[in-house]
Amino acid sequence: MELRHLRHFVALAEEEHFGRAAERVFVVQQALSNSVRNLEEEVGVPLVLRTTRRVQLTPAGQEFLVGARETLALAAQTVERARRAARGEVGRLTVGFVSGLAFGGLPEIVRRFRELYPNVSVDLRELTAHEQEAGLRGGQIDVGLMLLPVRAATLDSRALWRQPLVAALPAGHPLARKRKLKISDLAPEPFVFFPRQLRATYFDQVMRWCAGADFTPNVVQEAIEIPTLLSLVAAGVGVFLPIEFFSRLQLPGVVYRPVEDAPLVDIVAVWRRDEGKNPVVRAFLSVAEEMLGAGSGQS
Repeated sequence: MELRHLRHFVALAEEEHFGRAAERVFVVQQALSNSVRNLEEEVGVPLVLRTTRRVQLTPAGQEFLVGARETLALAAQTVERARRAARGEVGRLTVGFVSGLAFGGLPEIVRRFRELYPNVSVDLRELTAHEQEAGLRGGQIDVGLMLLPVRAATLDSRALWRQPLVAALPAGHPLARKRKLKISDLAPEPFVFFPRQLRATYFDQVMRWCAGADFTPNVVQEAIEIPTLLSLVAAGVGVFLPIEFFSRLQLPGVVYRPVEDAPLVDIVAVWRRDEGKNPVVRAFLSVAEEMLGAGSGQS
């Protein structure tokens, strides 16, 4: 039994005429007649009563019609589900993100993605960049949102937004009175920063920048997440160099100042290379790029 047999039968049941039914399904009348007869042979009972004037369903045919319509509807739904999956419109996506993005960027991306793809279930997990890399390799997350690209043979990344570093200072700090700083202004200051093992690329980029101004930052306190580091700045423990994006985190006691010749840092999306053709992943990357303005180079 094939779906075409069911389509032919339903057309005949609704048209009650072999000629009109054949035209409706775009076959010759004899082909439709043979199709219905083959169906009856497979079912094992008569489904239609053939007269010279019209076609009527037997009681068995009437019951079969109900099931035939349900089967065809289910088949159509199944086809549509496959097509929607191919377009990335259904499925499940697990996204890792560094904590700072929860204050700006991530909400906009997720809100827009859910508007466009309401049938995709999105699971969000707050993870450090190091944890995201491990989660991507282990298959626990599908996409990671972090700072700076990941250099790994099994992972790909895409820059979503490029931002300069800025200085985060305690509100009462003398340097807060300046509108713009030089990196050398920060040379005598205590710093708060990430442990190098968690964000080595970011750490090394800042250290190279400072080395160009002939000093090595005196890191007096380490913390894993940006909100924690900014809280330490507010407490007067030290200064910090986040990307400008995180100046959205307006914590009491913290002020942000631009720094001359600040290096640019990327906010990136990272995914497993073998998932690059996953339509749900592609759809999310497209939305993330749209919402954050990838490659704009704007601060």
